[in-house]
Amino acid sequence: MSQSKHRIFNDYRDLFWSLIPLVLAAVVLAGAASQCTVATNGPTQGQVPFFDADTALKSDARSLPFPIRNPQLPPDWVSNSGSRDTIATAGGGDVSTVGYLTPQGTYMRYSQSDATEEALSRHVLGSRYPTGTQDVAGQKWVVYTEPTEETGWIADLGGVRILITGAGNEAAFDTLAQAITVAEPLAK
Repeated sequence: MSQSKHRIFNDYRDLFWSLIPLVLAAVVLAGAASQCTVATNGPTQGQVPFFDADTALKSDARSLPFPIRNPQLPPDWVSNSGSRDTIATAGGGDVSTVGYLTPQGTYMRYSQSDATEEALSRHVLGSRYPTGTQDVAGQKWVVYTEPTEETGWIADLGGVRILITGAGNEAAFDTLAQAITVAEPLAK
């Protein structure tokens, strides 16, 4: 007769020792399938996507019913995204958005829309409310802030509302706001 333990004499140590070969086999199989990697240098920055903001904004100027501006930003601001959207709620309208990476590596974007300030702010900023104003290049910008959310600035430039938001500091907001304020609308 064999000398194995009766089931009631097994404990967690026996379970632990029986699982070790299974865990090792799983690690070997995952490594062989290239599902596991070990990084020793930490995260690295990926390639910044290219977005042709000039072409996109010219197209928006031809097809959207409101004035579109293409701000001339410093060359170290890199456009990396863009989109078009529609706000379907009361006071809504079309929205053209372009995003940039600043020289500090923060993301900033601006949206142009024929929607009302309230509809645009609710659509993009959610529950944030106005907390003050900023004057940039003679243009008043309404500032929307909330402690745990990105800041937003909105200005009415006659027939179009511009909303700036992002993770940049106040200098990044000023740079983008000034470039938008002095930009002339693109030809239709």
